[in-house]
Amino acid sequence: MEQGTDVRRDEAGASPASHATMLTAVGDGDRGAFADLFDALGGRTYALALRVVVSAARAEEVVQEAWLQIWRDAAQFDPARGSAAAWIMTLTRRRAVDAVRHDQAAANRDQVYHAREVPDYDRVSETVVAADESRQVRVCLDGLSDLQREAIDLAYYGGLTYAQVADSL
Repeated sequence: MEQGTDVRRDEAGASPASHATMLTAVGDGDRGAFADLFDALGGRTYALALRVVVSAARAEEVVQEAWLQIWRDAAQFDPARGSAAAWIMTLTRRRAVDAVRHDQAAANRDQVYHAREVPDYDRVSETVVAADESRQVRVCLDGLSDLQREAIDLAYYGGLTYAQVADSL
């Protein structure tokens, strides 16, 4: 801070008044002013985005989207309604919150989809195969003697062990 003044400066040494001047110039298409404004406030916008979205990679995407919107909408900035930094930080925060909402909605959609996912098989085919196997088992059982069939019946349907079946018969 300079002695005798109460003007705050950002990390690039720019004052709030110069932020407004730069943002107005950006609204007129001044690329140099955009670069200077990004140098002055880019770190703060990244820090804000990172606090909201938590992921560093996602925060970088949010900052990129926010600064693209700043480039496009700078002409809409009204210094009478607030500071340039507040306007920029508000745009960034909105983008970050939108990103969190988007990511959560995508996660919810995936969760619902996987919960509803129907197994990928043909029920008709499975029913036909089961009926055919049952028919083949009946044919095989019909070829057994009564004693053999009774042993299978006690073991399979009765739940007896082979030793119990042997004792029973």
